[in-house]
Amino acid sequence: MPDAINKVTIDVTVNGRKFRRQVEPRMLLVEFIREELGLTGTHIGCDTSYCGACTVQLDGAPVKSCTMFAVQADGCEVLTVEGLEKDGQLHPLQKSFSEHHGLQCGFCTPGMLMASHALLTDNPHPDRHAIKKAIAGNVCRCTGYQNIIKAVEAVAAGAKE
Repeated sequence: MPDAINKVTIDVTVNGRKFRRQVEPRMLLVEFIREELGLTGTHIGCDTSYCGACTVQLDGAPVKSCTMFAVQADGCEVLTVEGLEKDGQLHPLQKSFSEHHGLQCGFCTPGMLMASHALLTDNPHPDRHAIKKAIAGNVCRCTGYQNIIKAVEAVAAGAKE
């Protein structure tokens, strides 16, 4: 029988809440988010970083949480799709995705939202090219992307007012 794996203590802030946990060094960030914290909005899609369904923000930058170990997030702030909602109110991006039919099956939606949110945080007034570039690492097999782009454009247009 192999020796037991020594766990490592990590301190991470997720959606504004601080957590201290003992984790195996090989635990992926997506597994930590889903299994340790019970935040299942972040999806596991391909396990190869291709699909982007696991996208979260780490210290404000979009990352694919299936490509990171939880220990790499030690001392960092993580924002998941659950963290977009505030006081029971959907984030404008979440509302816009619904209003513009930017989601169908919903599997890619959390990753698309997180990539789009990071873009709008850095650039509140992106053009269509910037939006396409920001979501390029996220695969959607249902919408054809046009309504996702329209949803992000609508939020950006609202930010211009």
